[in-house]
Amino acid sequence: MRAAPTCPRCFGPLHGPNAWSSAYRCDTHGDVLPYQPPRPPTGEALEAMRKGSVVPVWLPWPLPAGWLVTGFGEVGDQRTGARASVVALSGPSLTEGPADMLVIAEEPGVGLGAAFAGLGGSDPGTGFDAGPPNAKIEVVGHPCPLWCVPGESDRAVYAGEALGNWLWTICWPADAGCMIALAELSLIDVRDHDLDVPFGAFSPRLDD
Repeated sequence: MRAAPTCPRCFGPLHGPNAWSSAYRCDTHGDVLPYQPPRPPTGEALEAMRKGSVVPVWLPWPLPAGWLVTGFGEVGDQRTGARASVVALSGPSLTEGPADMLVIAEEPGVGLGAAFAGLGGSDPGTGFDAGPPNAKIEVVGHPCPLWCVPGESDRAVYAGEALGNWLWTICWPADAGCMIALAELSLIDVRDHDLDVPFGAFSPRLDD
């Protein structure tokens, strides 16, 4: 796992706060909030996410059959609180072999979801939702439309909006994204629940 915060838009190194500025700075993207080193898949890490996140910490619940929570990530610091949250999950794909999924909530402009998707900007892009949605999932009891966003070819990317924040689901391999379109996922905000969550091995996807 990484030992230092990185840029949420490119995962590059940051210049930390100094006597003249309290901001973290990326040579490419300027002042950004820091993407903190990922948290391991433990109850203690989950509790820290619950207490420190300003945005929802989305979790599919109940989990799809055979799936486990495999780590957490966040953008922000003690001064700002977490302005983006990431929950990593791993389990069997609909075809053969293992699959990974990241569920991300972030404030507009943070850019973490776009970075994990392999996009160049900080959001899904203009007009991504111009057509009918490609999937609908349940978010805190309400239907939420998601649109497929072209990203890197090895992953499936869906994006939408929930509670005023971007909602991203990113799946590896690409055909594992069918789970989003076909399965009836239901997301809850774990800040509002005390759950007995099953954990697996740490997901290297969080160290992208």
